[in-house]
Amino acid sequence: MSLSPHRTLVAAVGTAAVAAYAVVLVLQICVWNPLAAVPGSSLAEIGSQAATRGESVFTPAPWVFAAIGVALAVAVLVLSVVARRTSTAGVAAGYLALIAAGAPAYFVASFGPGMALADAFGISGGDHAPGGSVLMVASGTAAVVIAVGGVALATSSRTVAPAIRV
Repeated sequence: MSLSPHRTLVAAVGTAAVAAYAVVLVLQICVWNPLAAVPGSSLAEIGSQAATRGESVFTPAPWVFAAIGVALAVAVLVLSVVARRTSTAGVAAGYLALIAAGAPAYFVASFGPGMALADAFGISGGDHAPGGSVLMVASGTAAVVIAVGGVALATSSRTVAPAIRV
């Protein structure tokens, strides 16, 4: 099996999609949500006020989770180019799985900063900006596509036994 141009295109688009997800994850946690949670304050003011109250709103967690996601996407890209037996559908499923896995990664990465905002400013720890919802919709859609694709693949690959005549 030679290098499939479709598989390569899927891998390139998949890597870009995971990278975009990672960028939105970092912006949501580190910029958009703090600014929406404490309107009228700059990021520097938010960080300073939180620090005076013993809280750290800006942690490395979002950056770490984003970097892991991008590294995994690059690994799938490399494997899709190197592994000759990899199918285009398998590559697509790999990227969809990474995007679906972004939801729990986002939750874990945003939990500490969200609670720090809540504790420092007496607000709820949930999302105050819409970026988190965008990430959840993307992850949920990816999970549904994986499930539907799996069912479609399972039902289309079944062989029907011939009827036994007596």
